[in-house]
Amino acid sequence: MNSFGQLFRVTTFGESHGPAIGCVIDGCPPGIAIAAADFTHDLARRATGKTRHTSQRHEADEVEILSGVYEGRTTGTPIALLVRNTDARGKDYDKIVEQFRPGHADYTYWHKYGIRDPRGGGRSSARETTMRVAAAVVAKKWLAEKYAIVVRGHVAQIADILPNAFDWNAVEGNAFFWPDAAQVSELEAFMDALRKSGDSVGARINVVADNVPPGWGEPVYGKLDAELAAAMMSINAVKGVEIGAGFASVVQKGSEHRDEITRAGFLGNNAGGILGGISTGQAVTCSVAFKPTSSLRLPGRTVDTDGNEVEVVTTGRHDPCVGLRATPICEAMMALVLIDQALRHRAQCGDVGEVFPKIPASPESP
Repeated sequence: MNSFGQLFRVTTFGESHGPAIGCVIDGCPPGIAIAAADFTHDLARRATGKTRHTSQRHEADEVEILSGVYEGRTTGTPIALLVRNTDARGKDYDKIVEQFRPGHADYTYWHKYGIRDPRGGGRSSARETTMRVAAAVVAKKWLAEKYAIVVRGHVAQIADILPNAFDWNAVEGNAFFWPDAAQVSELEAFMDALRKSGDSVGARINVVADNVPPGWGEPVYGKLDAELAAAMMSINAVKGVEIGAGFASVVQKGSEHRDEITRAGFLGNNAGGILGGISTGQAVTCSVAFKPTSSLRLPGRTVDTDGNEVEVVTTGRHDPCVGLRATPICEAMMALVLIDQALRHRAQCGDVGEVFPKIPASPESP
C-alpha cells in the first residue's frame, strides 16, 4: 500500500532517482492557510547534504502545490504536492543492477514484483519520506491551530552514546538534533571517524506530542498506540518502536509502572499518554530505533540475479547514520496519526461534549 490514514489520507508516489516525488492528501479540512514557503523549514531539517555527516546528495526540495489550495487556503479537495528530483545520479548504481545489496529491500522487491528499480533503492529509498514530511506540515498546522498541539522530537542515542543532559532549546541548534550542546564536538569526532572507516551505526529518536486532548483513539482495532507503532515501523530502517516506558516496563513492578492519578495530575507517564488505545491528555511519547545503514563501501558477500555468489560494494552517496535525519520524519508520522485520529474522533464523538473530571497533564520528563 502507498496510502496512509483513514479520514486524513496521504498517498505518496515516486522513486529516489526518478524525475519527481509527490503526494496527494485527501480529506484535509478546508480553510488552512498554506503556501509553498510553509514547507521549507521541515524539508530542510530532513534534507541531505547540510553537513558532512549525512549523504552529500543536494536536492532543492521545492514544493509545488498542484491542487487543493485556492488563494492561499485549503479547499477541502485533494491537495497534490510535487517535489522534483534535481540531484539524482542513477549511474552510481550501474555496477549493482544485477546484485542484491545485503540489508536492503533489493531481494524482497525482486521476489514480490519480479522487477526492481536499482537506482538508490527506487521506491524503498528514504527519499520517499520527503513527502511524508511535506504532508505533515499541513497536519501540524491544523493540530496547532485547533488544539495547540506541538509535535517535536530529538535524537536520544547514537550507537552507544547517550545525552549527558537535556535541553529542548539545544536540539535545533546542531546537526544531530541532540539535546546536549556540550556533546556536539564529541559527536562530530565520532561521526568523522565512522565515515572514514566506511561503516555505519544506528540511532534512537524520541518524539513527543504535547496538548493532545483525552479521548483520541479507538478501543480495539484503531488504538492510538497501535497506529503510532505501525506508522513509525513504516519508516525506512526502523526496527523497533516503544510507547511510553516501552521495554523498560519489563523490569518495572506494577506499583511502579502504573501512573497513579491525583486531582493535581498523573504521577507518571509510563503509558506514554495512552491507556486502552485512547489518549489520556498527557504527552504522547514514542521512541523509535533505526538500524545501521546497509549501503557501505566496505565489500560484502551477496548473490546476483543468477544466484552466483559475488562481492558487492555500494557506491553513491549514503548516510553513515540514517537516524541523524529521522527526527522530522518521526515527527511527521506522529502528526499524521494524530490528525487522522482527531478527525475520526470528531466524526463519531463530536457530540459527547466536555467530560469531567479532567485531570491536568503533569510535567513530563523528556
